[in-house]
Amino acid sequence: MSDTDCRITIDGAAFPARFETARAPRTVALFRALLPYRQRIIHVRWSGEACWIPLGSTDFPLPPEDATCHPAPGEILLYPGGVSETEILLAYGPCAFASKAGPLAGNPLLTITAGLPRLAELGRDTLWSGAKEIVFEAV
Repeated sequence: MSDTDCRITIDGAAFPARFETARAPRTVALFRALLPYRQRIIHVRWSGEACWIPLGSTDFPLPPEDATCHPAPGEILLYPGGVSETEILLAYGPCAFASKAGPLAGNPLLTITAGLPRLAELGRDTLWSGAKEIVFEAV
């Protein structure tokens, strides 16, 4: 496995990332099939220092795979739905993944491997300035 399987570009800033294939093989396989993937991120409401991509009722038929409520900065989780809506969460600082229904656990999808200070700047800017474009591309 490479240290850079994916490039994530947020509002023009590029970040190298690696897929968490060993931890969540089904989650990674499902998402890889969607690449390149373009969306918009917004700041979370309940989870702390993180941004998310709300996916509403999108159906990702995935079981929990090494699911966590506390991603580290740079970790990206996919929550396949259930108690709350389907979403992708990108932690840029301290985070306790939650929704109005309570704590959530998401499957590890990607980990950003460099540029965490810039990621934190973009996260804070998203809080104050609003949604930003995000693109996931295989490298």
